Amino acid sequence: MAYYFSKSLETTFTDAIDRVTAALSGEGFGIISEIDMDEKIKNKLGVDFKRYRILGACNPAYSYKAMQAEDKIGVMLPCNVLVIEQGENEIEIAAVNPVEAMMSVHNETVSQVAAEVGTKLRKAVDQL
Repeated sequence: MAYYFSKSLETTFTDAIDRVTAALSGEGFGIISEIDMDEKIKNKLGVDFKRYRILGACNPAYSYKAMQAEDKIGVMLPCNVLVIEQGENEIEIAAVNPVEAMMSVHNETVSQVAAEVGTKLRKAVDQL
């Protein structure tokens, strides 16, 4: 099983971010962080990089349940969703596969939460 799942869209970068945010919201996720990686790379290294945004998606109910079961699970949160401009109006959306990401955590409750979150993330990406 892959550590992420993805989908390609023919749209603008801004529209893709809006669509991803709405799809995630429909599955109970909020965006709690947003990192503009191409800007960070330009500022720190002085090199140009394709538009690359990391959205930190969080479903508070699932996060709470996982943190109750395993209080250090926060090092694995939030769920990252990428918006990458691969070409003109060619956008790739990629989301972490939480089942794969949490494999090293040997906790049945966390595994169950990861499976449920993975289903919701995949549904959000698939509906784009």
